[in-house]
Amino acid sequence: MLPRLVERISALTAKLDGDTEVIFVDDGSSDRSVSYLRGMVAAEPSFRLIELSRNFGHQIAISAGMEAASGEAVIVMDADLQDPPEVVLDLVAKWKDGFEIVYARRVSRKGETLFKRVTASLFYRLLERMTPVEIPRDVGDFRLVGRKALDTFKRMPEHDRFVRGMFGWMGFKQAAVPFERPARTLGETKYPLWKMMRLAIHGIIGFSERPLQLVLLTGLAISALALAFGAYAIAAWILETGVIAGWTSTVVIVSLLIGINLFMTGVMGLYVGSIHAEVKRRPLYVVERLSGFDRPMRVASRDKRASFRKSRNGVTADVRTLRQL
Repeated sequence: MLPRLVERISALTAKLDGDTEVIFVDDGSSDRSVSYLRGMVAAEPSFRLIELSRNFGHQIAISAGMEAASGEAVIVMDADLQDPPEVVLDLVAKWKDGFEIVYARRVSRKGETLFKRVTASLFYRLLERMTPVEIPRDVGDFRLVGRKALDTFKRMPEHDRFVRGMFGWMGFKQAAVPFERPARTLGETKYPLWKMMRLAIHGIIGFSERPLQLVLLTGLAISALALAFGAYAIAAWILETGVIAGWTSTVVIVSLLIGINLFMTGVMGLYVGSIHAEVKRRPLYVVERLSGFDRPMRVASRDKRASFRKSRNGVTADVRTLRQL
């Protein structure tokens, strides 16, 4: 996988009309990826490598790469080639039109099972309904981010990261580039259902108070039902009509109320846990080794640099593009 990725990335950088660098982030891999990447970084001056001390998670690995970026535009992509490097040219073209954030929208999900497509659709619909932040459907982390948005991102220190929600929260002028997502040819996905559910929970907890509102409304509704049932029992006792005897109804009602109470406690516990993670003020990640950052970017030819000059807010400047993998 990595040799094919490096080959396509190298072909891409030759087409980009600006100074470029490629940053690979190793998030505690257990195979020989690091050894291969170290060799590529030593051979290619524009390649850089960040080796984290352990697996801190996909969203934090993205953050590590973006914080190390020195360009005027950063493209975030996964290294499994399901984010085709060639789409970067379309992202850059949109960025030149004045958009600060350009995200790649999947118009197809080749090679995925029906279950995967259904759960992914439910994931995006749930986020759309539960969070006030506009998070586009069928959009992952494959996107271009301008320097203004990147600087804003670097000032957001939260630990429970949901990167696509963070960029949606910023606002700025955003645009979409549709692309056909190819099927995975090698390896297995590192994002099974439970990780997607965890990501959805982080997104909802980090950008919405609606779960707490639902808990409050549910508590009020249950209290109203309890009062109504209590009034019925008192009326039945006064009128001597009797109340249905038996322990079954009691067990069912008590079990239901206990389950709802535990659910509510769990929702509040998620928010408390998020607060606990933030107040400890630990660093997001620990870097074990950096490679290649002491060298300059790949410098484009004079003709390409001239064609890459871009007017933004009336100011013309040379722009450097960085990809983070």
